[in-house]
Amino acid sequence: MIIRSPIKYFKTSPEVIRLAVMLYVWFPLSLRNVEDLLHERGIDVSHETTRFWWNRFGPMFASEILRRRVQQLRAFSRWQWQVDEVFVKINGERHYLWRAVDHEGEVLESVVTKRRNKRAALKMLRKLMRRYGPPEVLVTDRFASYKAALRDLGCDDLQACGRWLNNRVENSHLPFRRRERAMQRFRRMRSLQKFVSVHSSVFNHFNQDRSLSKRDHFKRNRTAALAEWRGLCAA
Repeated sequence: MIIRSPIKYFKTSPEVIRLAVMLYVWFPLSLRNVEDLLHERGIDVSHETTRFWWNRFGPMFASEILRRRVQQLRAFSRWQWQVDEVFVKINGERHYLWRAVDHEGEVLESVVTKRRNKRAALKMLRKLMRRYGPPEVLVTDRFASYKAALRDLGCDDLQACGRWLNNRVENSHLPFRRRERAMQRFRRMRSLQKFVSVHSSVFNHFNQDRSLSKRDHFKRNRTAALAEWRGLCAA
């Protein structure tokens, strides 16, 4: 059975759709900023069209990226995980964004909850371990709900706490914070969960650790990432 590309039936070129989605999700740009950048390239697309494209195709691109990487992550990313949470305002109400990264900064999971308690921590950790399996070390802060949740999972011996041990996951929140300011925050919990899931996959795909690699190596990885992006949903 031949699976046809979902972009094929749109009048706009698939390359333009992928470019618009990449600009909006990866860079801290508003919808109107993306419209202006596309117009400078001779592409006349309204900001509402960009909104429709990212809502329609963003999750498809993210799921395909995750599907291609999940086997590799299962094999190489179980040495050490770091988990942390930050608060996010939705219509003036405080919610919590939980995020897990591996020892190289690869975002493994992002979950939005209304509460910051043991039940929310269990939701995050169960979803994480169901997809990747248990890690060798799980780095957290000293928030008591982590210890209680890991005790229920029978993994309390995996926890490690330290003053600077979870710096990598703390820094992983920064790209999302830049996007949050550009989008002028969020209005629904569902849209926040959808965006952070897409943003995490796109961040993993294009993040090359520029400061840690030589110029030639970085350029090869960047070219390969762009080539793979242009081939998403192209069947």
